[in-house]
Amino acid sequence: MKAILIKNGLVFDGTQNAAKQKNVLVIDGVITKMSENDIKAPQDCKVIDAGGKWVLPGFVDNHTHYDGEVLVAPSLEESVRHGVTTVMLGGCSLSFVCANVEDCCDMFTRVEAFPREILYPILKEEKKWNNPKEWIDHLYSLPIGPNVATFLGHSDIRAAVMGIDRSLDENEKPTDQEIEQMTSLLEQALDCGFVGISMQHNPWDKMDGRHWSKLLPAAYAKSKERNALTKIVRERGAHLQGVPNLVNRVGVFWYMFQSASFLWRKKLKTSVVALMDLKGDKMIRPIVSGLCKIINNVFGANFRMQGFPVPFRVYAEGMELVIFEEFPAGELARHLSRDLKKRNTTLNDPEYRKTFKKNYKAKLTPKVWQKDFGDAYVVDAPDKSLIGKSFMDIADERGQHPVDTFLDLVVEMDKEILWETTIGNHDPDRYKPHYNDPNIVMGFADSGAHINNMAFYNLPIRVLQYVKASHDKGDPIMSFEKTVWRLTKENADFFNIDSGHLVEGKRADITIIDPTQLSDKVHEYHKRPFLDRCERLVNDSEGVVEHVIINGKIALEDGKLTEAIGSERFGQFLQANHDYPNGKTQISNSKSILKQEALA
Repeated sequence: MKAILIKNGLVFDGTQNAAKQKNVLVIDGVITKMSENDIKAPQDCKVIDAGGKWVLPGFVDNHTHYDGEVLVAPSLEESVRHGVTTVMLGGCSLSFVCANVEDCCDMFTRVEAFPREILYPILKEEKKWNNPKEWIDHLYSLPIGPNVATFLGHSDIRAAVMGIDRSLDENEKPTDQEIEQMTSLLEQALDCGFVGISMQHNPWDKMDGRHWSKLLPAAYAKSKERNALTKIVRERGAHLQGVPNLVNRVGVFWYMFQSASFLWRKKLKTSVVALMDLKGDKMIRPIVSGLCKIINNVFGANFRMQGFPVPFRVYAEGMELVIFEEFPAGELARHLSRDLKKRNTTLNDPEYRKTFKKNYKAKLTPKVWQKDFGDAYVVDAPDKSLIGKSFMDIADERGQHPVDTFLDLVVEMDKEILWETTIGNHDPDRYKPHYNDPNIVMGFADSGAHINNMAFYNLPIRVLQYVKASHDKGDPIMSFEKTVWRLTKENADFFNIDSGHLVEGKRADITIIDPTQLSDKVHEYHKRPFLDRCERLVNDSEGVVEHVIINGKIALEDGKLTEAIGSERFGQFLQANHDYPNGKTQISNSKSILKQEALA
C-alpha cells in the first residue's frame, strides 16, 4: 500500500465551494478521505505538512503541442514543475497519429515554431503507428509525467487519406470514399477516448519542408468534408476545437454555427482559439464575447472561446514570428526566409518597402499585431547599444522611417537581433471582465511549441498571481475558489475528461503551492535546456509550487522534481466520456485499459 497524508492545508476542491482547512489521505493513487478532523496516518505513510499552503487539484492545460516532445521526454517536466497534471495534445488540426513521418513534421514545425532538425529525427526514430489505437498503445509504453488527453487533427487524417500532395491542392476534393475513410478514423479515435477533432481555417499557419508556404491540409477542406466530420463528433457528444481566420475572424461564425442546436440536431461542444484584450483591436474582446452570449443563449450552442489570460508577450528573432503572416509584405518575407540572399534583395527593394509601409500604416484593418515599432523593443543584438530601445527610438536616431530601420536591421543581423512586444492583455486592470467571462474556457498556453517566443508553461500560476495581486489591492478580480475552478474542473468538464477536482474516490492529482510566494517573479522569462539540443524560453514558478502528485505518486517534492519522474510512469491516457448514437456513454477502449492496468 502506498499512502500519502497531506495535513493542515487550505483545500480547494476544484468547485466554487469555499476552501477549507482539511487533511487529505491518498492510498494507492486514490483520494480515500478528506476531513477537517485529524486523519490517522497508515503505516509507512508519507506525511506532508501543508500548513499555510494551498492544496489544489492539479492544473489542466487544455492547449499544448507536446505531440513530439512526449515521444522522447515523456515526463513533460516543464509543465509538471508548474503544477500541471493533465495536458491536452492534438490541437490546431495537428496530431501525430495517422499521417507519415515527413508529413507530420512538415505540418508541425513552421506553425508551432519547433526546430525541424530536432523533430524530424524524433519522428523518424519513434513513429511506428498509423492509427489511434496504436498511438495510445505506444503512449502506454512511455514513462509519461502528466495525464494526457488528445484531439485527432483534421490535417493529420486528411494528409493520411488523400496523400499530402492532393490534400494541399485547393482544386482537389476528397472522394466520397476518402471522406468515409476520414470519418472512420475519427470514429476509431473516439472509440479510443480521444476528446474530439481539431480543425483549422487560419491562413497564417503554413507548411514547412517540401510544400513550403502552403496552408495546412485542413485549411483546404470544403463544407462537405467538414460537415461529415462534425456530424460524427456531434452524434457522439464529443468536442470540436478550431482555429478560425485570425485576421478577418469570419471563420469564427462557422464554428459558432456548428455549435448551435436546431430542431433537427443537438448542440456541439466547441472551443475556438483564442480571445484576449488586443492592443491593436480593443473592441474585439467584448464584441466576440457578446456574439458568444447570443449563440449560446439564443441558438442553444455550447460554444467557448479559449480565453488567454496573461500578457501575450512575444519574442522574435529578426522576422521569425508568425504575426508577419497577417499582412502581404510580411507574408512574402516569411516565404523567402529560406533563401536569405533573395529575401534581403527583396527587403532592400524600394517598391517592397513602399508596400510594407502601406501595410504598416493600415491601422484600421483587422489584425492581431498592433503594427507599432514604437512598441517593439530590442532585447539582444550584436550592436549592444540597441538593447532596450524600440525600433522607433532607433529610427529617430537615424532619421528614418521605422519600417526602413527595422528592415535594415533584419538585413544586417537577421536572427541575431532579438526583440519583444506585448500584443494583448497588457493591462491587468482590465482583466476582471475577461477572467469572469462565462463564454471563455481559460487556457491556450501552447506548451511545447514556440520554443523561443511565446509558450506559457506556468499560465495557471500567473493567473493566480494576478488574482492575488487584485485581492491585495482591495479590488478582487474574482474569488480564489473561482480562479482554481476555471483552471481545473471547469476545463476538464468542458472537454469531457475526468480531471481537475479533489473528491473522495477519485484519482489523486494534487498540486500544493505556497501563496506567499506568488509575486511578479512568476512573470519573468528564463532560458532552460530543451532536449539537450537547444534552449527554450520559459517562465519560472520556483518557490511557488512545492509538491505535485500525479495518480498518487509524488512527481515534485519540496520544489524539486523527483528522481522517478522521467523513468517511471505517473500519468495515464485520459479517455474522454462521450456518447454513442444509441445514448450509451463511451467509457474506455478495453485493450488499452488492460494494458494500462498491467503497467500500473
